[in-house]
Amino acid sequence: MPTELPVHVVQDPSRGFTTLPDQLTRAPDITVCVESVGEDRVRARFYGPAVPSLHGTEHRVDLLVRPADVRLAAARLCRMWKEHFVDHRPEDDPENTYATLVDLRSRPLGEVYDIVEELALVGSEFLNGTLLGAADERVERFRDYLTEALGSRDNLRVRFDSDLHVPWPMVCLEQRVARGAGLNALFPRFLGYRHQIEQTGGAYPWLTGLRDAPDVPAVSLNHDTRLDRRGRTRAADVTAVLAKGTRFAERTTYRELVDALGRHDLCEQLMYFWCHGHFVPNGSQPASLALRLTDNKTIDAQTVKDRRRRYGSESPFQPFVVLNACHAGVPEGGGDHKFLSGALIEAGARGVLGPQIEMPQAFAAEYALEFLTRYLGGAGTAGEIAHTLARYFADELRNPLGLAYALHHGMDTRLERAEPEEATV
Repeated sequence: MPTELPVHVVQDPSRGFTTLPDQLTRAPDITVCVESVGEDRVRARFYGPAVPSLHGTEHRVDLLVRPADVRLAAARLCRMWKEHFVDHRPEDDPENTYATLVDLRSRPLGEVYDIVEELALVGSEFLNGTLLGAADERVERFRDYLTEALGSRDNLRVRFDSDLHVPWPMVCLEQRVARGAGLNALFPRFLGYRHQIEQTGGAYPWLTGLRDAPDVPAVSLNHDTRLDRRGRTRAADVTAVLAKGTRFAERTTYRELVDALGRHDLCEQLMYFWCHGHFVPNGSQPASLALRLTDNKTIDAQTVKDRRRRYGSESPFQPFVVLNACHAGVPEGGGDHKFLSGALIEAGARGVLGPQIEMPQAFAAEYALEFLTRYLGGAGTAGEIAHTLARYFADELRNPLGLAYALHHGMDTRLERAEPEEATV
């Protein structure tokens, strides 16, 4: 008579064959690599299923521009957005800048158009002038192929893999737009309006697959409570969205945050930061980007590394991180080794979303409310949601600031919830 023997599995020898490779099942439509070669040269190439192939070779060229010039032009592009848009004071209302407004439909269309046109010009000159503007046949051919690939179709999934930080969503194609065509013809020049974009750098930041999806996601709000009390923002609404249907943790001080980061078992699916970002001096070395919560103590990339370095691939730390703080999407001094987003990704974060300029609090709170509502509701991937919001604020509210948010990794990251077990009969 058959007898079922008790079995106790003590090892999993087939794990390496039954675990699917993470994040490798679908490649981006286009991958653009821009790498510094020493101090005097930049090498660029691009490839992907949306790229026309070349007989016997690939799309690659050594650009006739120095890495320092690229960094300077990228910093100027971000500064122009701050000066020309965020700090703009209308002649009929000089007491209020655009920083106080989210919905710009109350402003004259021509006024908004002139500003966005200037930003488009700066973004186009960065790409077609500084980066790819050399009078060299190979560079010109590369530029033609790249701009054709990026401009011929919409809604591509584009990865910019580079050790040079460039605010790619704010970069523009060089397209002629008739003066009377309106904003609906001007906004599509911006790469962040046309496509889903993520920015990466380095190889194999993760060595393990994704953890199993939880029944109830764990999320955290790490914030400076002083921001909640300033102005009429939607910070309270954002907190309510984060706390609804989740295991919610709130941290307001340096000690609370570093104690959490120091735990091996820290397992959150979403970490949201609502605070100020600023650069702190390091003597003769490049300044470091730092965040501060309510107690005003500095939190930088090294803060993360000091707490997470000791933990290997077995740690469950794999959150998607929203750094809603000024400049949080920008590596300081062009040095990725001190890049706050990079430190979080090296520690296990699946992606980081943050602004590339000094973001007005009013817009930042509205953007967070829209993004977090969609992400926590499982409405799509981080790349899809960021792309949707860039178009929403531009098309509906005439506000281009959604293009100033950048994804570092995480384009295909989504909030997964475990399916409830089916009832047995």
